[in-house]
Amino acid sequence: MTEVLNGTATEIQTFQNYINGEWRDSESGNTFESRNPARTSDVIGNFPASSAEDVAAAVAAAKEAFKSWRLMPAPKRGEILKRVGDLLTERKDEISRAMTREMGKPFFETKGDVQEAIDTAYYAMTMGRQLFGHTVPSEMNDKFNMTIRRPIGVCGLISAWNFPVAVPTWKMFPAILSGNTVVFKPSEDAPHSGMLLVKVIEDAGVPPGVVNLVQGAGPTGQAIVNHPDVAAISFTGSSETGSKIASTAAARHARISLEMGGKNPAIVMEDADLDLAMEGMIWGAYGTTGQRCTATSRLIVHEDVHDEMVERIIAKASTLKLGYGNDDDTEMGPLINQKALDKVTSYMMVAREDGATIAMGGERATGEGLDEGFFFQPTLFTNVTRDMRVAREEIFGPVLSVIKVKSFDEAISVANDIEYGLSSAVYTKDVTRAFKAMRDVDAGITYINGPTIGAEAHMSFGGVKATGNGHREGGWEVYDFYTETKTVYVDFSGGLQRAQIDNYDD
Repeated sequence: MTEVLNGTATEIQTFQNYINGEWRDSESGNTFESRNPARTSDVIGNFPASSAEDVAAAVAAAKEAFKSWRLMPAPKRGEILKRVGDLLTERKDEISRAMTREMGKPFFETKGDVQEAIDTAYYAMTMGRQLFGHTVPSEMNDKFNMTIRRPIGVCGLISAWNFPVAVPTWKMFPAILSGNTVVFKPSEDAPHSGMLLVKVIEDAGVPPGVVNLVQGAGPTGQAIVNHPDVAAISFTGSSETGSKIASTAAARHARISLEMGGKNPAIVMEDADLDLAMEGMIWGAYGTTGQRCTATSRLIVHEDVHDEMVERIIAKASTLKLGYGNDDDTEMGPLINQKALDKVTSYMMVAREDGATIAMGGERATGEGLDEGFFFQPTLFTNVTRDMRVAREEIFGPVLSVIKVKSFDEAISVANDIEYGLSSAVYTKDVTRAFKAMRDVDAGITYINGPTIGAEAHMSFGGVKATGNGHREGGWEVYDFYTETKTVYVDFSGGLQRAQIDNYDD
């Protein structure tokens, strides 16, 4: 298999799946293209359009590998993941350049993506010595009670394109550290990044069958969800797709973790540091071209500082340098594809129909270096009310809707008046307001005086309402998803002691 890491080759490469430690074509022989969204004439390569047969082969390999992998001591599995982290560190720039070429966000952002994967690997290594159970007193004499963790089996991992290295590692590293084996399907919009991650896995010495890669679009993912030997499924993507996966997998009692959409609010009160808030809005709304589930898409601002905040954001956002992310001066890249460009463009008409004002941007970005890509101007809507579609629906682009409020209580009400609940932010110098926001905002994440985006590998990540189904990725909680708790009793009394019988009269 030929690798392209720096994006300089002109020959179109054909890549393969990775099943049971071997790189192989799809059984059907069908492929699909991946192209650079900033320069659409740049074909990154052809990738397998995997069939249900390919998925079945991957699941079979994972199922067989599980028999021995689960018996390896967890600290030993952690040592292998440390090697994964070391290799990611060595290849950080190469993988980041390739990721930028494939999905568009600037090099300084993709380096952060890979660093998050590195941090996740090293954190997983430490968890190999921390898969704690509990020991508790028994209610009976000469009896010992404890719980232990056991791996689940084969886990299906279906990931999104916008963090094509970091997010898969949130799923993969805890899964395999816990003793599970995996079948991994990257997004069809970032297949090369997924392949480069799996190549690191292979080179680090992860045994054959423990991690299997199947490339493809929706039907490939559906085959993973439908397979009876896939015991757990972790999905990152749209709420619509996540709901379908949940209903399908639940019918066969598979464990499911869903990370889905967001419409994240940032509240800026009249006592806030407006320079700090402005910087947060620029990064939160326009970082990754707004294509993050945690992107700041609603600015809920007190009326006393509304006009000043709008002016500051426009002044800064209008200077952002759009372009190919591997160019040194690029600050914002393209949307991922034509479908995304069409969707974001359609919301300009929606905004006008609802009565919002397009105060900045609102059009496809053109000019030198932009005409061949899916670029869209940083956009700001004003005169937005909480009931407008642009205030309620996930646009997934560089679009920020500004909602004016009169009080802190109204700001909290507007923030919560949405079907999603992933990330949130509050800018204030009032500690009482800060603690009320921590308590009252309906979101899985709340930042005080920081933007809505960003995650640390040792902290739990996830949301409420239509954003998730109660599980978390990252930190210690994700290990609860990838393990089963088994309760163990040891009775050394030498006689029959009956549990759940009224023994208190004896």
